[in-house]
Amino acid sequence: MMLENEQGEIEEIKEELEDSYSNDDLYNINSWGADLSFRELISMYEEEELLKPELQRKYVWDKSEASRFVESILLGLPVPSIFLANTKDEKKLIIDGYQRIMTVFDYVSGVWTKDGKIFKLSNTEKINERWRGKAFGELEKADQRRIRSTTIHAIVFEQRSPADNDTSLYQVFERINTGGRALMPQEIRNCVNQGHFNDLLFDLNKNQYWRILFGKEVEDSRMRDMEFILRFLALDTEFIHSTEASTISLKKYLNEFMGNENSQSHETIINRRDKFNFVMDFIHMHIGENAFYNIVSGEEFKIRKRFYPTIFDAICPAVSIAYQRLGNEIPKDNLEIKRIAMLKDPDFRKYTSEGTMQLAHIHGRIDKALNYLFGIKYEE
Repeated sequence: MMLENEQGEIEEIKEELEDSYSNDDLYNINSWGADLSFRELISMYEEEELLKPELQRKYVWDKSEASRFVESILLGLPVPSIFLANTKDEKKLIIDGYQRIMTVFDYVSGVWTKDGKIFKLSNTEKINERWRGKAFGELEKADQRRIRSTTIHAIVFEQRSPADNDTSLYQVFERINTGGRALMPQEIRNCVNQGHFNDLLFDLNKNQYWRILFGKEVEDSRMRDMEFILRFLALDTEFIHSTEASTISLKKYLNEFMGNENSQSHETIINRRDKFNFVMDFIHMHIGENAFYNIVSGEEFKIRKRFYPTIFDAICPAVSIAYQRLGNEIPKDNLEIKRIAMLKDPDFRKYTSEGTMQLAHIHGRIDKALNYLFGIKYEE
């Protein structure tokens, strides 16, 4: 299966699509129930104690759905539970229930988020005539109190260990969230790891050279481009260089890398910003816009306009490592010709298409990129 990429496509790797993991630490959490009134939830949201699950999340209910939910509250019908997670700074992240909370927030506030107009219940026979077509301010005082005082059952949880990252939060969000479409891995990371590092990924994703090299001018709505940035930064680390593990779960590794407290430090943010910007600038200038594309098998020099993740995470770390070792003496001539030669290498083709998360193959493809492009070895 392939994903469209405007100017080309993204090569999907079966091993990574099937990547799943479990870990005892992921479920070492406390959870409890709490009945919260909409008055409390509105106040928490206004005071930024209650957080939206992702920076770019859209309100998706239509007016009919929103009106029916408000009517259910006025009728005294049961309201489905919501899921909240305690964060490290004592706030609460909405895991499931965002549409319900925002519907009541908007109705009580008077303005519907979706169109910026006065929020009036649908003027149709689907709504009880007592409330049909009415804004919150037009309701009787008793009905206004009923909405504010209605309680919704919240299941709240917090991770007990490990203490240095919220690895369980990703798993709970992945399994519990029911908001319309299934979220992609990076969308979930963006939900649960809000902070300076997440902000950095948004910023780096706007890099003009990265957009050209990725092959898509507009930022990807499912955050696949952001995940590739995270992937490069995570694979160009001392852990990958030194671990004795034979295989890694990419999903788990990226979750832990993004959630690590060190990822939020000012020094780390500066270093990662500088590294990524230099590497994208270098690749665009000295290799060219086809840098992360493959060649058609058996047809010399014919480029296949498809973004290859494993070619990307061979070349990017190789450029970073070569610059660390060689500085301004890093070779710059004929790099695209050398890259084409590398793509024809049988071992490189194996490292980028089979067992892609085996450490030997991760090291192997970076080593080949260093050899072909810069004439140096991965291990010295």
